[in-house]
Amino acid sequence: MEKLYKIFIENNKKEKEYPFGTSLLEIAKDQKISNHFPTLGAMVNHTLKELDYMIYKPKTVEFIDYHHWDGKRMYVRSLSMILFKATQDLYPEYNLKIEHSVSKGLYCSLESILGKHPHQEIVNRLKKRMLEIIDQDLPFTREEIKTEYALEIFKKFKLKDKCTLMRTRKQFYSSVYRLDNVVNYFYGYLVPSTGYIKKFDLVKYYNGMLLVLPKRENPDELEKIIIQNKLFEIFQESKEWNEIIGVPNVGKLNEINMEGKIGDIIKVTEALQEKKLAQIADQIYRKKDHVKVVLISGPSSSGKTTFSKRLGVQLSVSGFKPVVISMDNYFVNRELTPKDENGNYDFESPYALDIKLFNDNLLDLFDGKEIKLPKFSFSNGKRYYDGTTLKLKKNGIVVVEGIHGLNPVLTQFIPKERKYKIYVSALTSLSIDSSNRIPTTDNRLIRRMVRDNLYRGYSALETLQRWPSVRKGEEKNIFPYQEEADIMFNTALLFELGVLKKWAEPLLQEVPPVVPEYAEAKRLLKFLSYLMPIPEKEIPPTSILREFLDWSSFDYS
Repeated sequence: MEKLYKIFIENNKKEKEYPFGTSLLEIAKDQKISNHFPTLGAMVNHTLKELDYMIYKPKTVEFIDYHHWDGKRMYVRSLSMILFKATQDLYPEYNLKIEHSVSKGLYCSLESILGKHPHQEIVNRLKKRMLEIIDQDLPFTREEIKTEYALEIFKKFKLKDKCTLMRTRKQFYSSVYRLDNVVNYFYGYLVPSTGYIKKFDLVKYYNGMLLVLPKRENPDELEKIIIQNKLFEIFQESKEWNEIIGVPNVGKLNEINMEGKIGDIIKVTEALQEKKLAQIADQIYRKKDHVKVVLISGPSSSGKTTFSKRLGVQLSVSGFKPVVISMDNYFVNRELTPKDENGNYDFESPYALDIKLFNDNLLDLFDGKEIKLPKFSFSNGKRYYDGTTLKLKKNGIVVVEGIHGLNPVLTQFIPKERKYKIYVSALTSLSIDSSNRIPTTDNRLIRRMVRDNLYRGYSALETLQRWPSVRKGEEKNIFPYQEEADIMFNTALLFELGVLKKWAEPLLQEVPPVVPEYAEAKRLLKFLSYLMPIPEKEIPPTSILREFLDWSSFDYS
């Protein structure tokens, strides 16, 4: 008698028995799981699986589409594989690089091709070929093969960085994806076939091209291309610097680590950041007759606090006498706090701050007046004064750190020439390899997870549970104003993920399989597995990374 297993379907809350070896795709068809958008994969006991996965035990299954973060990742990886095949079909002599996110898409380049063919023609031909591959509905086939065989395949396709990565990872077997006549490697799953890709665009963008993605909230529509010149330039500057010092990807970082030379990378990377900080202070000094306030903004775990303190040191070297004002002191009383669409207090709204008082205090400081500095009690939701006053000395300048620093609403009464605005973020320019970038959000999430545990006693699960709300606030209140900055500063450090690995892995391993966040914990553990651990002993006490670890020489109380 055929053995049957009970499968509980989260999507429709139904349970049904299926025989051993039934695929998720067969179950989805049987259960008529057909949302408006195609089913791309499934969470099986909170673990991401492809639709060809076959059941062999009782399971709880949730089918996912593009709305789900993991569904979107599967879609984007599959789209990247299609672009890789199109490149191999049309321009096999050149290397495709999927570099970083910008303008709500992925910036890609073809190494060494520029100047040899009309650029727009290249993009048009690649897009046309991608559409042909999609129309053919070719399957993505995942194979587990010996790593030595995988290395031979990667050499054939001139994927030297993947060879370096595989050699340093030292795994006996590796998973590769085959699409018709091409093979590549991705550190996550793909959709079943090219026909699942319904929406995309490929457009000329600077010296490369932009892979335009569907909106996650409405996959029938493509993201609108937003010009982000400053963000793009800082990414490119960081990438070029990585190439100069010879660490463009994780494989090369691991090699240098194995050779015992990681200390040199730490010293050079920290020295570069200090030089950039000094240059920003010099730029502000050149405007000293006009600029009176430096506004610093950036997303969670971007290192804003340490950046502000280090900038304060550099401003002092330039002859300024900086004073720091915390935006937290300007919250309105609790009953005046605006509410979100769910009726909850929206503490991340700029209108949760007393904008008028903040502007009045700044203008009084600029005029040489002494102000009474407000304080805010988070326990009772009230503003109070404890007698603290503030007055700018000669050559004084105000430094303000807060998420709304670049929002024109915050300083609407301050003349433009009085302000110098800085956007700070960990813009990760290091990649796993040419096809697998490291998302900036992953870098910041790992930073926050480690810091939350060390200084607030939170588990990784608690950090993961809060993260969607944090990202929602960033999308609304920070990212739309990035280009308002006078300058951007990249706080990402080439070596940091290898250092954070030591703290992050044990925390992620504690996330239990019975919670939805387990899938995200597994994904991050897989990502960290590519990195060799890096000792923190050579990281200086003023490093931005010390804000998330320990032994910083700055006071964060």
